[in-house]
Amino acid sequence: MKLLIDTDPGVDDALAILMAHAHADVLGLTIGAGNVGLGHTVRNARTLVDLVGVATPVFAGCPSPLVRLPEEDAVHVHGADGLGDVGFPEPKAVAADEHAVHAILRLTREQPGLTLVALGPLTNLALAVRLDPSLPQRVQRLVIMGGAVTGLGNTGKIPAEFNIGFDPEAAHVVFEAFSRFDLVDWEVVLRHAFDDEAFNGWLAAGDRRATFFEQVFRTARAFNAKRGRRGVIAADALAMAVAIDPSIVTRAEERHVAVELDGRLTRGATVVDWTDRLGRPAQARIVMSVDQERFAAMVRRALGA
Repeated sequence: MKLLIDTDPGVDDALAILMAHAHADVLGLTIGAGNVGLGHTVRNARTLVDLVGVATPVFAGCPSPLVRLPEEDAVHVHGADGLGDVGFPEPKAVAADEHAVHAILRLTREQPGLTLVALGPLTNLALAVRLDPSLPQRVQRLVIMGGAVTGLGNTGKIPAEFNIGFDPEAAHVVFEAFSRFDLVDWEVVLRHAFDDEAFNGWLAAGDRRATFFEQVFRTARAFNAKRGRRGVIAADALAMAVAIDPSIVTRAEERHVAVELDGRLTRGATVVDWTDRLGRPAQARIVMSVDQERFAAMVRRALGA
């Protein structure tokens, strides 16, 4: 399988990127702002490339949303640098000169039929599809980590999930442009958290990747515990599992999904037409549940456990 990953690393992005390199051929990492600023996310991607020991190209992309400045970031979850403020040395891997948006267009032309995995805000992908509306025809599968399909969000806009809420206009463009995509939302992520004790065992049994992840995960883990969230929440890892092995999905719903752009309390919310009242094509396959044991096995392999 050939993957192109658009991401904003990010602690949970880091685990997903480790999974991708353990299970597939990663053609590139296209990077945007989101969890933290672009300077940090690009550096974090380079750090991860050093860790996996594969010369995966890193392409810096958009430093801000399409229209409005973001109302919040995720520093309180991921640390000021996005990787738990561990203080890793300057990575040896170097970002490419090519812009992420141009890289998305080029790589999908060179490798038609690849799987595109979007783990962060959709700014890069939205600009790419505006520059070339034929882009969706060259992508075999698009897997998006984002949204909260019944309004259980995780941002200051109560029903909105972070990735969609960071750049709602970009999400709107992508949702309208692609006639088919898999949506792994925040709510299914919460339903598939890992047991803390089991996850600790994986970290103890793993290799250098597990040691790295244990270090970067401390800040996010403490934040989740403070918020009363139980277990190890691995949002981007779940989306990556769906991308790597679609058969891991045990239940899904096909519905039309739109993005709220204007609501004072709901901007960035994903609005699902559950009863087909609008009569619009169902472009989203909403993942409702996955095989938890197979998901766990993929994460363990990524950690070397």
